Amino acid sequence: MIRDKRKTVVWLLIMAWLVACELCPGGAAQQNPSGTLPDAPSSSPQSPPQTTKGNNPIQGSMALVLLLERKSLVFPDIATTKEKLSPWDKFKLAANNSIAVSTIGASLVSAAYGQAVDSPEGYGQGGEGYAKRFGATMARAASDNMFGTFLIASIMHEDPRFFVNKGLSFRQSVKYAAVRVVKTRSDDGQTVTNFAGLLGPLAGEALANTYYPEGSRGVGDTFIRYSADLGWKFAGHLVKQYWPDINKKLRLTPAAPEANPKKK
Repeated sequence: MIRDKRKTVVWLLIMAWLVACELCPGGAAQQNPSGTLPDAPSSSPQSPPQTTKGNNPIQGSMALVLLLERKSLVFPDIATTKEKLSPWDKFKLAANNSIAVSTIGASLVSAAYGQAVDSPEGYGQGGEGYAKRFGATMARAASDNMFGTFLIASIMHEDPRFFVNKGLSFRQSVKYAAVRVVKTRSDDGQTVTNFAGLLGPLAGEALANTYYPEGSRGVGDTFIRYSADLGWKFAGHLVKQYWPDINKKLRLTPAAPEANPKKK
C-alpha cells in the first residue's frame, strides 16, 4: 500500500513535469535568471545550472532531481519578492512545498491524530498503520500542491504565495489568515478569488479516493478531509504571518527579504 502511494506521488510529479515543459517551452534553461523561486525564511536558492537546449530526457530527469534536492526548509511559499512567477516557478514552488519541513511536520501530526481516532479504519493500528496514514497525508499534500499551486494557479494566473502583512494586531492577523484562504493575489497583483487554494485540495482529495481504503472513499469522507485541509491552510497562514519574527528570534535560518502585500 505504501509503495502504491509512492508510485502515485511519483507519477503525479512526472505528469506535472511534462505539463510544465508544455507551458514553458525549453524548460528551466529558457527561464530568466532573475525570476528566482521565492524561498523563505531561508535565502533564495540560486538558479539551477543551465542545460543545453533539446529534449534530452536524462537532462530533464537530472533537473528534477536537482530541484528536489534544493528544497526549502520550512515555508517555501512565503513571498520574498513581488516579481511575477512563471508557470515553471509555480511548479518549482509546488515541488518545494510538497517536501518542506512544514509539510512533513503537519503530516506527522495528522497521522498521529488519525492513529489516535483510528481513521481511516482500514489502515489499522501499530507502526504499519501509522506509516500508511503518514504516506497518505504526504500524497494528499503533493496532489494539492501540483493541482493548486502549479496547475490551477498557472491556468488562472494566480500567485500561490503567501504575502506577510506586517504591522497587524493578532486579531487582524487572524482575519487576514482567514481571508487568504478564499482570496489571493493575481499575477498582476490584484485581489482575486483563490481558486488554486480552494480547488487544489478538493482535486487532491478526489485523487486520494483512488488509494484510500474501502469505507473511506465516499463523498462525505472526501469533504471531511477537504474541510480539514482548509483548516490546515488557515492555521498555516497564521503561522506564516508570524514566521519572519519567530525565525528572527530563534535564528533558525538566515532571514530573507519580505514582500509585503499592498494595503488597501
